[in-house]
Amino acid sequence: MNVLRSGPVDLNAELMARRRAAEDRYRVGQAIGQATIAVAVLWWIHAMLHVADLRLPMLAINPGVWSGLIGIISAPLLHASFAHLTANTLPLLILGSMARYAYPRALLWALPAIWLASGLGTWLFGRPSFHLGASGIAHGLMFFLFVIGLLRRDRLAIAVSLVTFFLYGSMIWTVFPGEEGVSWEAHLFGALGGLLAAPLLFKRDPMPWRAPYSWELEPDEDGAPPPWSADETVTEIDPHTGRPRPSLPERYTRH
Repeated sequence: MNVLRSGPVDLNAELMARRRAAEDRYRVGQAIGQATIAVAVLWWIHAMLHVADLRLPMLAINPGVWSGLIGIISAPLLHASFAHLTANTLPLLILGSMARYAYPRALLWALPAIWLASGLGTWLFGRPSFHLGASGIAHGLMFFLFVIGLLRRDRLAIAVSLVTFFLYGSMIWTVFPGEEGVSWEAHLFGALGGLLAAPLLFKRDPMPWRAPYSWELEPDEDGAPPPWSADETVTEIDPHTGRPRPSLPERYTRH
């Protein structure tokens, strides 16, 4: 019994809210699970190389060397040590989960763009050395999530943008030369990839659904009828496919 409600109960709205909540929980679990699997693959690769005592400099990015071009694809999968991989694990897990949850469609294009921008920029302009690690991807995701939130400006986008900047805003400083042995070039070009991807892809995902406020459902003070019909069928858009969903039944009976 809805004893705290002052107006009539809209059963359609209540059922839609429940369905939205269930879908949201599923999306959260899916995002975290996929990001965890991706990070686990990095750990598995590094563990196998460590056990076999293999050093694969030919798979790292070697700037200006033609054989080093392969590192554009392979370098983010390799790490110099367990400490290096540990430092990248949490940012990749958190930023990857938020990107997969908030912008599943845009991420399909943003991640390859960040990957290629980080690797190709490092190969073209990097110092003569072997560059490897996924920190360029993490920097690209951070800049992508922050900027796309400023462009979309819905509640979910703003929340993700603020959390991203609060947790990893310090990445802004690591795109400049600093600590010896750290590939700031990969950081810089990964960040540029994220910055370029955000304005190109911010409309790729539909705007999130929100429940209407009570004042939006009330008629005007002058007694004019609301600008909709009580029997009007509402077409709901599936956030995953972008297609209309089957409409809910118009009337429901409590038992």
